[in-house]
Amino acid sequence: MAAVMVTTAVQQTPTIDEPVYVGTAADYLHEHRLRYNPEHPPLGKLVIAVGVAVADPHYDAAFTGDQGALGRHLLYGSGNDPWRLMLWARLPVIVLTLLFGLVVFAFARDLAGPVGGLCALGLYAFCPDVVAHGSLATLDAPTTGFLLTAVWLVWRARRSPRGFLPLAGAALGAALATKMSALPAVPVLLVLAGVSVWRGGAPGRRRALRRAAAGAGVLAVVAVAVVWTSYLLVDPRLRWAPEQVPAVHGLRGLLVDLLPFPPAYRDGVRIQFGLEELPWQGFLFGRLYTGSLWYYLPAALLVKTPLGLLAASGAGGVALVAVRRLRAAAPYVLVPVGVLLATAMLGARDFGTRYALFVPVFGAVAAGCLCALRRRRVSAAAVALSLTVAISSLRAFPYYLPYANEAFGGPAATHRLLHDSNVDWGQDLGRLADRLRTRYPGERVWLVYKGSGVPSAYGIRAADPRAVPVTRVHGLLVVSDSAAAKARGRLAELLASSRQVDEVGHSITLYRR
Repeated sequence: MAAVMVTTAVQQTPTIDEPVYVGTAADYLHEHRLRYNPEHPPLGKLVIAVGVAVADPHYDAAFTGDQGALGRHLLYGSGNDPWRLMLWARLPVIVLTLLFGLVVFAFARDLAGPVGGLCALGLYAFCPDVVAHGSLATLDAPTTGFLLTAVWLVWRARRSPRGFLPLAGAALGAALATKMSALPAVPVLLVLAGVSVWRGGAPGRRRALRRAAAGAGVLAVVAVAVVWTSYLLVDPRLRWAPEQVPAVHGLRGLLVDLLPFPPAYRDGVRIQFGLEELPWQGFLFGRLYTGSLWYYLPAALLVKTPLGLLAASGAGGVALVAVRRLRAAAPYVLVPVGVLLATAMLGARDFGTRYALFVPVFGAVAAGCLCALRRRRVSAAAVALSLTVAISSLRAFPYYLPYANEAFGGPAATHRLLHDSNVDWGQDLGRLADRLRTRYPGERVWLVYKGSGVPSAYGIRAADPRAVPVTRVHGLLVVSDSAAAKARGRLAELLASSRQVDEVGHSITLYRR
């Protein structure tokens, strides 16, 4: 898994979100201020900042653009090597993703023994979505891993509440300090913490209730402390001058006001609510639409999850509910996923399965529980399903972002079913430059690129075909698949009158005109 993720990190150019996080991390290091990217808490970017500090790029403190322009200026306008800087920014997330694999193993081993732990670890290590997002300087993999760690430690608190509940609180706080989408997990983990203390405590109903409440309180206090600490690490004075923070009214506004977090965190939640009100476009199974579909994430997960993992995690979930000795673990493995998925399904941004990365990760733990049945055929089936996931994953190497399972045609077909971070997130600009240089030297290139990279920085000389009449566009037309999925007007006319001749990374298509 380490080899695959590092290889992927070396070969991919910045995705759409990465320059924002890398630029913000550099600003944390040099200016110690909470200015950029307030819609996400600081911890994930502090993790990325470890790699940025090692790369030691030149930082222009006088730059005054927005967060997107900041990242591009750091990568392409400040004399830095974007390949080197991005690799170092991604390495801390890769290390975290590998460590979370050990949590998957430990959690499944606690439930189903060492064979179950190894089965779960194998499914995790070969899961294309985990590999794809674990090798990027983004926040989805760290948030998922911290949540998994918190749930596992709350489970272990059944035996030793004093030892594990503070650690679980720290892990929950780390998730909350990385991405605000972890907030719906808080009430679930508080209840589970109380259950763990109740089950592991001394007899007596009143005493057990007090112990359960105290356990939940410890979890909450430590989590809140971690969130505050993440902001204090950036700026000990917590200076915050908000700009254009939307007002949030009603019940949501009241809940935001009650959050026991720094003002910058609460304003970040308000910004997230404001983003939810915008008319985003989605793309599912060839249909372009405005708004969101409640079934988008389940449908996208069906496409993006290996068939073996779908089968194994589904069977493992059934086993958790049906098998008596596993039943106590069912609320810990299944309920957090259900609550988080239900919340994500209500969101307005149908951009990719990264918003539900916790589903295959917890699914791997559930799949490992099949080995607890102590039947040779079931254990053999679990191992066989793990092998099918490994084969499917290795066949996709090194193109993990556009992965689709074999039932939906594999990575080459994903762009016809999904868009954005499911397939084309701007990651193949460097590969496109290599392709143009080796196969199409000297040709006139027209480019419609969806991403944060700067084509000229990779030696691509191209013009925008949408800026001139259709009759003037001759030569090679290069279009990001997400742009093609949303094509309307002139771009749609260009694509209809062009002939496909090549593709790059299953995310960019080349046409001849």
